[in-house]
Amino acid sequence: MNKLTCLLLFLGFAMAAGAAPVEHPRLRAASLEFAIMPEAGGPTAGKTGAVVQKVAGPLKTTVTLLEDGGLRLCLVTTHLNSPKAANVSAMFRRTLADDLKLPVANVILFVSHNHTDLKVSSNHIEAYETYRIPPSEGVPEAKLLPVGEELLAKLRSHVRRLPAMLQPVTVWWAEGAEGRISYNRKGRRADGSTYLMREEDRDLMGVDFNGDIDRQAPIVVLKNTRGEPVTALAQFTSHPCTCYHPEKPVVFGDWPQVACDVVASHLSPTKPLAVSFLQGCAGEVNSKGMFRGDVALSEKYGRMLGESYIKALGQLKPSRRDGLDYAAEKARIPLGPLPSKKTLKAEIAEMEDFSRRAAAGDQNTLACVGLNFPTELTPAYRGKLVEAVLPWSRWALDLRQTGKADTVPKHLEVEIQVLRLGDVGIVGMPFEPFQGIGRQIRSRSPLPLAIPCGYVNVSHGYLTDGPNTGDREYMSAHYRYTKFRPPFKKPAGDVLADKGIEILNRFAKHEDGK
Repeated sequence: MNKLTCLLLFLGFAMAAGAAPVEHPRLRAASLEFAIMPEAGGPTAGKTGAVVQKVAGPLKTTVTLLEDGGLRLCLVTTHLNSPKAANVSAMFRRTLADDLKLPVANVILFVSHNHTDLKVSSNHIEAYETYRIPPSEGVPEAKLLPVGEELLAKLRSHVRRLPAMLQPVTVWWAEGAEGRISYNRKGRRADGSTYLMREEDRDLMGVDFNGDIDRQAPIVVLKNTRGEPVTALAQFTSHPCTCYHPEKPVVFGDWPQVACDVVASHLSPTKPLAVSFLQGCAGEVNSKGMFRGDVALSEKYGRMLGESYIKALGQLKPSRRDGLDYAAEKARIPLGPLPSKKTLKAEIAEMEDFSRRAAAGDQNTLACVGLNFPTELTPAYRGKLVEAVLPWSRWALDLRQTGKADTVPKHLEVEIQVLRLGDVGIVGMPFEPFQGIGRQIRSRSPLPLAIPCGYVNVSHGYLTDGPNTGDREYMSAHYRYTKFRPPFKKPAGDVLADKGIEILNRFAKHEDGK
């Protein structure tokens, strides 16, 4: 074999393996992880005042600082869910931005949506509960509980260390697959109606039902100039609720935290490595086991997902593009009309009757105004879930009766966060988005890997894609839990996919033109 043939073979193998990493990267990064260990007895988001019964392990948080020239961005990724409360998120992001001398928009909060956490403030308020607050008043300042004060103090002490730790990094990525731990929880009956499928419903669907789920398990690794991992980001799409029961609360990071620990140990066996978890568009996707599972099952699922990431690492590719781009831009989601006066009156009567029967302990309180409930929740809890809808229905009826129904907003304006790390695009949305929104982002992305994320900064509740808009089950009709917002109108959340792709296209053209 002559030298030319050898050279051609070598080049062929190199091309098959992917492009070489950027030789002199502009991108710099630093990352740290810390944990808090709450005490039993803390308040939870449950509807009946249940407090934490057991603490099964710490709750971890990763802070990452990214820099490209004059652009700096701080990512806060946490296995607590409560920091996405509108007032808590605002306080945390503002404080960290001051510490890092950044605009608040450049501090981005990603929560895993872990259900087994606890409240960190005594006046927790979600973004979807703030619409009734006059702009002149603003969202009330968060009143942090001791656990919230500890979390903020640790956030501050760790982010302050990051600037001195920044080092040049290249971006590597791979996409694994995991189809064993989650299922599509939006059930459809023969008559076309929809319902929230929990474990007792899933039992009726056949052996270990999955349904239509996103199986993508992307992982991004930032390596320094010596080829050592500096940090990693992993994403998956599913509500983490395997060891969750709202009436028997435990504290645990659930399977996302376990999976991150598995990846960290694999990538860096001898020294700590911070790994971030990014939650996908999990609006209609649950992890298996809700209300029935336990910590052991969560750990099992975490190991399974971690193994899927590790398997993907065998196909790790270097990014051809260098650097970082970031934009926080607004999009307007169309809103529809309120239900008719007749419908609202009938539903209010149905809910009031349901609440009375549930309070009396009636076990036959399993369905109401399109909502369905499992026997694994007590009648008292089922009643509270229905009572939470009544304020919205009474608000809507009042507007109908006073002739003001046409004065409701026609759009909900929200901000999305879009960043490019090398060849990887990340689109963050302040919702629990349905899978269809994320699928549009992935399929239309100009970058080799696109990672759609929900639960970013705050949550305006569930966001349907066009085809899922108008159904009546809990997720699709979540507007009834807001204070107060009309239902979404098609194309609904598809407009966020459009906006995200518009920004990614801009980033790709800008970097490719350099």
